Amino acid sequence: MIGRRATAPAGPPRTDVTDARQTAPVSDSLDAALATLTEPAPVEDGRPQPALDLLIWDAPNIDMTLSTVIGARPTAASRPRFDAIAAWFVDGAGDPSLPDAPDVEACVFANIPPQPGTLQRWVEALRGFGYSVFARPKTQPDDDIDQDMLDHIEVRAHSHRLRRLVVFSGDGRNFADPLEQLVRDGTHVVVVAFSEVAGYAITSDLLEFIDIEDVPGAFVEPLDRVRLDALPPDGAWLRPTRSLRDFVSSFTARRDR
Repeated sequence: MIGRRATAPAGPPRTDVTDARQTAPVSDSLDAALATLTEPAPVEDGRPQPALDLLIWDAPNIDMTLSTVIGARPTAASRPRFDAIAAWFVDGAGDPSLPDAPDVEACVFANIPPQPGTLQRWVEALRGFGYSVFARPKTQPDDDIDQDMLDHIEVRAHSHRLRRLVVFSGDGRNFADPLEQLVRDGTHVVVVAFSEVAGYAITSDLLEFIDIEDVPGAFVEPLDRVRLDALPPDGAWLRPTRSLRDFVSSFTARRDR
């Protein structure tokens, strides 16, 4: 059972959630949000700004890389369980009754196509699990949420003492340098992704890496993948992800154009 829910980045605290502490609201503009914040200042009883454990979920990246590592379109059985991930994240924040217990916040960032289909139910399920969802319309190929994630991390680094940051993403182009700088500034940063596509975190001397399948209960059943970082002693066969004839047919068609 989760003792605390992730708090929302905007809007009033929910009165039906027990022990959910509200974090500072986030404006549409990063500059506007940062303008409302000052350097960490003591509160009335002399303590510094509250500590925060923050989870960032890069939905487009995780969905794309999941398809890559299993070689197929994800099904309900092969998609991550957000309830189990929430429990793992909050458990890592420690005992909420302790005086120095951090606030916890979990945010999913998603692109929404013009025809959202079943995504509405998915978003509502996430909100019911305690996640905040940042949804951006996907109307152009280059519409992305990369900068939105970095902006939100920066806002939280100003509004709180960012104690632990857990980023679910294999996107080293977007995250490698900013995350390593946060470690230098004193934040414990954990990258959770698939080892096949997270070389930036695996090879980093500063970032902690966890394969997403190692999060307890993250998947209903083991994924159909062979991890090179966890091979059996006698080796393992890695099956092709597409038919050899299908590949040669498409290759020949491209060559003969």
